[in-house]
Amino acid sequence: MQLFIGGACAGKRDAVDRRFPAASWHRLAPGRPLADWRRQAPPGAVRVVTGWLDWLEAALEASADDETLRQQLAAELDALCVDERRFGTPVVVILPEVGRGIVPMAPGDRRLRDLAGWLCQDAAARAERVWYVRHGLVQRLG
Repeated sequence: MQLFIGGACAGKRDAVDRRFPAASWHRLAPGRPLADWRRQAPPGAVRVVTGWLDWLEAALEASADDETLRQQLAAELDALCVDERRFGTPVVVILPEVGRGIVPMAPGDRRLRDLAGWLCQDAAARAERVWYVRHGLVQRLG
């Protein structure tokens, strides 16, 4: 798995598109099971998974248990890695970095940022390569 991380409008999508021009893109649907994207991905193509923040926001509204949600996300990241090895199909995850700003006053907004940060940490721990994108500049971190 490769992870591209950066802030809003930092150039993550463009960086992934340049590196993987024939990739199959999937945007997670808020309120739908995470595993749905795996059933729709064509075999053999690099698979790009995006839309995590919207999915997280909907998941937080449906559940008050952050730890269970984090475990669910970690299990999905593990499944991505297993599928990648099993089918030899590279997976690229694009995640937003949302923790560099002012700490929000609203508890729901803080939960969203906390969970997004944990997701980024868990994805980085599993990724073969991690790319940080800022102002269209791409730097390999790991």
